[in-house]
Amino acid sequence: MEIKWTPWRGQFVKGETPKDSRCVLCVKHEESNDAENHVLYRGQFSYVLMNLYPYNPGHLMIVPYAHTNDFANLSAETAAEIMHLTQRSATILSTVMNPHGYNLGMNLGRPAGAGIDEHLHMHIVPRWNGDTNFMPLIGGVKLIPEAMDDTYAALVGHFQAL
Repeated sequence: MEIKWTPWRGQFVKGETPKDSRCVLCVKHEESNDAENHVLYRGQFSYVLMNLYPYNPGHLMIVPYAHTNDFANLSAETAAEIMHLTQRSATILSTVMNPHGYNLGMNLGRPAGAGIDEHLHMHIVPRWNGDTNFMPLIGGVKLIPEAMDDTYAALVGHFQAL
């Protein structure tokens, strides 16, 4: 069996809480080091950032500033901005990365697959013909063909123009 080392995922996989036990999605928007945090855009009610554990290059998340997991009671303004930023993000990804399709969605609650279940967020995953193959299923390996910093550099200018 081939082994791919991903030590940066250790805390996440083990469920370990960092020393700063505040919500990571709240911390990201409170900090000002956007390039290090891969924050692409800040709106009035929500922001766009790259997923630290991407399924594919360009995997983005739209996150409300409000710390909530209650989708039903999300303000109309916040919900509208999340959808608007989802549309704009897909347009930018289409321009820069030319995917063949997208997966969009929210995993609400741990049983639904939410890795961060205390703070809801919309996923945008660009997809290409052939990006799903036997490697993850048989080999337990997912290959991401582009460094996150390179993807960030390619996208950030487009988001600054919003």
